[in-house]
Amino acid sequence: MLSLSNLFRAAAMLPVFVAACSLFFLMVLTFCDVILRSVFNAPIEAATELTRMSMAITVFAVMPVVSGAGKHIYVDLLDGFFYRLRLNRVRDALICLGCGAMLWWPASRVVVLAERARSYGDMTEYLSIPVFYMTWFIAIMTYATMVVLILRGLAIIFAPQFLESEK
Repeated sequence: MLSLSNLFRAAAMLPVFVAACSLFFLMVLTFCDVILRSVFNAPIEAATELTRMSMAITVFAVMPVVSGAGKHIYVDLLDGFFYRLRLNRVRDALICLGCGAMLWWPASRVVVLAERARSYGDMTEYLSIPVFYMTWFIAIMTYATMVVLILRGLAIIFAPQFLESEK
């Protein structure tokens, strides 16, 4: 039987794989665009919109994974203070719960933008890809990050043993 942490690790592999493929595609696209532009004076016309979409996929696909693993960049100016008072778990839990709760607003705004783009029939300039697909992807991954951060905050409070393997 899979343990809960193994299940989470397995579920995190798909978005990481998607982000890695998107990043690899971005690298190949940039290489080809530079070669075609420099050698043949024929740039890839859709490179800008493909770059935008690849960057959005790369960033938002791994956002829940990075948040769930607690691997964000942070400033540790007050860590000594919190460790001396033994409040580091309380601080970490409050930050996760607060950030998770705050993500509801941008995610709901992105849903509004996605539905507006769908109702207007917005398409990308060169490839005519409906804009709402990417916007919905961003909204879903932001909601997923919200859920992951709230679950991480609750785990820090009630079940810190599940997070011990991270350290």
